[in-house]
Amino acid sequence: MAVAAVVVIAIVGSFLLRGKPKGASGPPPYAASLQLSDLKMSAAENFVGATVSYVDGTVTNAGNKTVTHIVVHVIFNDDMGQLAQREDIPMQVLKTDGPYPEAVDFSVSTLGPGQSKPFRLTFEGISAQWNRQYPEIQISDVAVR
Repeated sequence: MAVAAVVVIAIVGSFLLRGKPKGASGPPPYAASLQLSDLKMSAAENFVGATVSYVDGTVTNAGNKTVTHIVVHVIFNDDMGQLAQREDIPMQVLKTDGPYPEAVDFSVSTLGPGQSKPFRLTFEGISAQWNRQYPEIQISDVAVR
Protein backbone atom coordinates (compact mmCIF):
# COMPACT_ATOMS: atom_id res chain seq x y z
CA MET A 1 0.00 0.00 0.00
CA ALA A 2 2.83 2.42 0.90
CA VAL A 3 4.60 1.68 -2.39
CA ALA A 4 1.42 2.44 -4.35
CA ALA A 5 1.04 5.76 -2.50
CA VAL A 6 4.64 6.72 -3.33
CA VAL A 7 4.11 5.85 -7.01
CA VAL A 8 0.90 7.92 -7.14
CA ILE A 9 2.64 10.88 -5.46
CA ALA A 10 5.56 10.60 -7.90
CA ILE A 11 3.23 10.55 -10.92
CA VAL A 12 1.17 13.50 -9.65
CA GLY A 13 4.37 15.40 -8.81
CA SER A 14 5.82 14.85 -12.26
CA PHE A 15 2.68 16.28 -13.88
CA LEU A 16 2.68 19.30 -11.57
CA LEU A 17 6.39 20.04 -11.96
CA ARG A 18 6.74 19.67 -15.69
CA GLY A 19 6.86 22.88 -17.68
CA LYS A 20 4.70 23.86 -20.55
CA PRO A 21 5.76 22.06 -23.72
CA LYS A 22 7.91 24.15 -26.01
CA GLY A 23 6.57 24.10 -29.51
CA ALA A 24 8.54 25.05 -32.57
CA SER A 25 8.11 28.78 -32.39
CA GLY A 26 10.04 29.57 -35.57
CA PRO A 27 12.09 32.68 -36.18
CA PRO A 28 11.17 35.92 -34.41
CA PRO A 29 8.90 38.19 -36.48
CA TYR A 30 11.54 40.91 -36.97
CA ALA A 31 13.95 38.35 -38.49
CA ALA A 32 12.07 38.79 -41.78
CA SER A 33 13.39 42.38 -41.85
CA LEU A 34 17.02 41.26 -41.67
CA GLN A 35 18.97 40.01 -44.67
CA LEU A 36 22.32 38.23 -44.58
CA SER A 37 24.59 38.51 -47.64
CA ASP A 38 28.21 38.36 -48.86
CA LEU A 39 29.07 35.31 -46.73
CA LYS A 40 32.74 34.37 -46.55
CA MET A 41 34.48 31.72 -44.46
CA SER A 42 38.00 31.86 -43.12
CA ALA A 43 40.17 30.24 -40.48
CA ALA A 44 43.16 31.33 -38.43
CA GLU A 45 45.38 29.84 -35.78
CA ASN A 46 45.10 31.43 -32.35
CA PHE A 47 47.96 32.04 -29.92
CA VAL A 48 47.74 28.51 -28.48
CA GLY A 49 47.82 26.84 -31.89
CA ALA A 50 44.11 25.97 -32.18
CA THR A 51 42.17 26.74 -35.34
CA VAL A 52 39.45 29.37 -35.05
CA SER A 53 36.91 29.56 -37.89
CA TYR A 54 34.95 32.62 -38.97
CA VAL A 55 31.88 33.33 -41.04
CA ASP A 56 31.84 36.97 -42.11
CA GLY A 57 29.10 38.70 -44.05
CA THR A 58 26.80 41.68 -44.20
CA VAL A 59 23.55 42.10 -42.30
CA THR A 60 20.99 44.60 -43.59
CA ASN A 61 18.09 45.97 -41.55
CA ALA A 62 15.19 46.51 -43.96
CA GLY A 63 12.78 47.19 -41.09
CA ASN A 64 11.84 50.30 -39.12
CA LYS A 65 13.42 49.47 -35.74
CA THR A 66 16.96 49.58 -34.38
CA VAL A 67 18.54 46.16 -33.79
CA THR A 68 20.46 45.79 -30.52
CA HIS A 69 21.10 42.02 -30.44
CA ILE A 70 20.98 39.05 -32.83
CA VAL A 71 21.43 35.35 -32.09
CA VAL A 72 21.78 32.89 -34.95
CA HIS A 73 21.26 29.14 -35.19
CA VAL A 74 24.14 27.67 -37.24
CA ILE A 75 24.08 24.16 -38.69
CA PHE A 76 27.15 22.44 -40.13
CA ASN A 77 26.34 19.31 -42.15
CA ASP A 78 28.46 16.25 -42.98
CA ASP A 79 29.07 14.66 -46.40
CA MET A 80 25.72 12.83 -46.16
CA GLY A 81 23.84 16.10 -45.57
CA GLN A 82 23.20 15.16 -41.95
CA LEU A 83 23.88 17.25 -38.87
CA ALA A 84 27.56 17.40 -37.91
CA GLN A 85 27.33 20.35 -35.49
CA ARG A 86 24.71 22.84 -34.32
CA GLU A 87 25.39 26.07 -32.43
CA ASP A 88 23.40 29.05 -31.24
CA ILE A 89 25.73 32.04 -31.06
CA PRO A 90 25.39 35.81 -30.88
CA MET A 91 26.15 37.66 -34.09
CA GLN A 92 28.74 40.40 -33.70
CA VAL A 93 29.30 43.60 -35.69
CA LEU A 94 32.72 43.71 -37.32
CA LYS A 95 34.15 47.17 -36.61
CA THR A 96 36.90 48.07 -39.07
CA ASP A 97 37.73 51.62 -37.98
CA GLY A 98 40.69 50.64 -35.78
CA PRO A 99 44.09 49.10 -36.49
CA TYR A 100 42.48 45.65 -36.91
CA PRO A 101 38.92 44.33 -37.34
CA GLU A 102 37.18 43.94 -33.99
CA ALA A 103 33.98 41.92 -33.40
CA VAL A 104 31.64 43.67 -30.94
CA ASP A 105 28.08 43.07 -29.76
CA PHE A 106 25.21 44.90 -31.46
CA SER A 107 24.56 46.69 -28.16
CA VAL A 108 27.88 48.51 -28.75
CA SER A 109 27.22 49.22 -32.44
CA THR A 110 23.47 49.09 -33.14
CA LEU A 111 21.96 48.50 -36.59
CA GLY A 112 19.47 51.24 -37.45
CA PRO A 113 16.64 51.08 -39.99
CA GLY A 114 18.01 50.90 -43.54
CA GLN A 115 21.59 50.27 -42.36
CA SER A 116 23.97 47.49 -43.38
CA LYS A 117 26.98 46.41 -41.34
CA PRO A 118 29.59 43.69 -41.62
CA PHE A 119 29.18 40.85 -39.11
CA ARG A 120 31.27 37.99 -37.79
CA LEU A 121 30.45 34.58 -36.31
CA THR A 122 33.35 32.93 -34.48
CA PHE A 123 33.74 29.18 -33.93
CA GLU A 124 36.42 27.83 -31.62
CA GLY A 125 36.04 24.36 -33.10
CA ILE A 126 34.03 22.70 -35.84
CA SER A 127 33.31 18.98 -36.03
CA ALA A 128 35.74 16.88 -38.07
CA GLN A 129 32.67 15.42 -39.86
CA TRP A 130 31.80 18.84 -41.33
CA ASN A 131 31.61 18.74 -45.15
CA ARG A 132 33.48 22.08 -45.57
CA GLN A 133 30.42 23.72 -47.14
CA TYR A 134 28.84 26.94 -45.90
CA PRO A 135 26.67 26.29 -42.85
CA GLU A 136 22.95 27.02 -42.67
CA ILE A 137 22.40 30.25 -40.73
CA GLN A 138 18.99 31.12 -39.29
CA ILE A 139 18.20 34.10 -37.08
CA SER A 140 16.79 32.66 -33.85
CA ASP A 141 16.54 35.77 -31.64
CA VAL A 142 16.43 39.52 -32.27
CA ALA A 143 16.24 42.40 -29.82
CA VAL A 144 15.01 45.75 -31.16
CA ARG A 145 14.06 49.14 -29.82
